[in-house]
Amino acid sequence: MSDQSTYTPPKVWTWDSESGGRFANINRPIAGATHDKDLPIGRHPMQLYSLATPNGVKVTVMLEELLALGHEGAEYNAWLINIGEGDQFSSGFVEANPNSKIPALWDRSGDAPVRVFESASILFHLAEKFGAFLPESGPERTEVMNWVFWQMGSAPYLGGGFGHFYAYAPEKWEYPINRFAMEAKRQLDVLDRQLAENTYIAGEDYSIADMAIWPWYGQLVLGRLYDAAEFLDVESYENVKRWAKAIDARPAVKRGRMVNRPFGELHTQLHERHEASDFETRTQDKLEAAAD
Repeated sequence: MSDQSTYTPPKVWTWDSESGGRFANINRPIAGATHDKDLPIGRHPMQLYSLATPNGVKVTVMLEELLALGHEGAEYNAWLINIGEGDQFSSGFVEANPNSKIPALWDRSGDAPVRVFESASILFHLAEKFGAFLPESGPERTEVMNWVFWQMGSAPYLGGGFGHFYAYAPEKWEYPINRFAMEAKRQLDVLDRQLAENTYIAGEDYSIADMAIWPWYGQLVLGRLYDAAEFLDVESYENVKRWAKAIDARPAVKRGRMVNRPFGELHTQLHERHEASDFETRTQDKLEAAAD
């Protein structure tokens, strides 16, 4: 794998489990469960199974924003899914999301539980359910959805493309890093131009478009993804930086970033969230201090 110029694809691809870099132990070419394990269920209407990756943060931010608006029906239990240990391949998680990707949500507020998977689908489901952060109709609604789907189509180039080859691949290869760095910068320029004329992504109102895009691109320009801020010259995207800092300052966003977070400084880690008071009493610094 060290010499890209010598690789000739075989006629039929076969799985080499040692060739995938940092996440080789959990990547595989087949779907389905690897072990039987039910998902836990708490007492709140919303049951979230997630990890504080950018896709997971979208949903915890949305839930915290809804609660901040007074929507008591958005109360939730957030259960940690450790993707490095393969929790996403349990039978219970596969039932919630057959694609075995976080986040997954069971909405248990009605007569029968409703599963919701894919982060944008969860945002849309919650926005529709509570009538918040998404215009009811018209061009404004379409514009929000334009940008939500822009994120879903664009972020794989940032994460699975640039992030993988820049930060996680077993070796540094010039061609894929250059290819995806160019695309990441093009996407940042798209956002920078949009935000030159708008306070938020889809206009003057904060929406699920911001919640979808900020965990990826906002955190990128804030220096939190892939240790790549200098490499991508994020300081040059002044409008994105302005927007990213404004979103970052929102109290609900600060809380949402902490949920299902098993990494970073201990006071920022809330492995599971079951009550609003957990932010004050059950962050990892407090739990470890109590255990000493």
